[in-house]
Amino acid sequence: MSDVEPGGIIVDPAALDISSVTGSRPNDGDTPPAGLPIPPAPPRRRRGLVLKVGLALVLLLIAYYAINLFQVWQVGRSDQARPVDAIIVMGAAQYDGRPSPQLQARLDHVVELWNEGLAPLVIVTGGNQPGDRFTEASTSAQYLTEHGVDPAAIAEEDHGHSSWESLAAVAPILTAHGARTVLLVSDPYHSLRIRLMAQELGFVAYVSPTRTSPVRGTTAFGKEIKEAAGISLGRIIGFDRLLSITG
Repeated sequence: MSDVEPGGIIVDPAALDISSVTGSRPNDGDTPPAGLPIPPAPPRRRRGLVLKVGLALVLLLIAYYAINLFQVWQVGRSDQARPVDAIIVMGAAQYDGRPSPQLQARLDHVVELWNEGLAPLVIVTGGNQPGDRFTEASTSAQYLTEHGVDPAAIAEEDHGHSSWESLAAVAPILTAHGARTVLLVSDPYHSLRIRLMAQELGFVAYVSPTRTSPVRGTTAFGKEIKEAAGISLGRIIGFDRLLSITG
């Protein structure tokens, strides 16, 4: 319906362009009027964003763990044997002065490396369990002596109850002998972690895993899975702190 202006002019309200008077466009329903705050995203949209970020983090963690697991497998199948200042063999179970099959496999490999003349010093590691008469280190030293390693070239670290404790206790022995480069001997699944620990302690470290360990197949794979988890965390917070958390 039209309005009649004074003077007889007919005005159609529908024909008026409000924007030409106010200088603004009509609100189309999506854009808030000028000067008003933008309303927050709907709750459904925020939940979707949180889920996407969470999924991205989960995938990132899975990829990080998978890389560490692959490296555990890869390093365990490598051999970095070379001339060094000292060979360090990691301890394992002993039975009243007799090496367990796992420890014997490590020691037999040390004998091979010694016979190749790769180092003038061999350090055996490992303490004992409550009630044991012998330490892993003393059992290892006796076995190596019986198999041709010069007893004067063997040093014992006999207090450690973990890989970190043993390697940390080896540091003053290396310093006393003026040694810095080391060749670490253990099982394949164990090799990456002890190399990273030795590097964290300031050693120039290489690994030469035994190939005759009785730990094989699914048992070895299960240990690789566990090692990868420990390495994934240890690389972030440090292996010293990891030991203080896990005991």
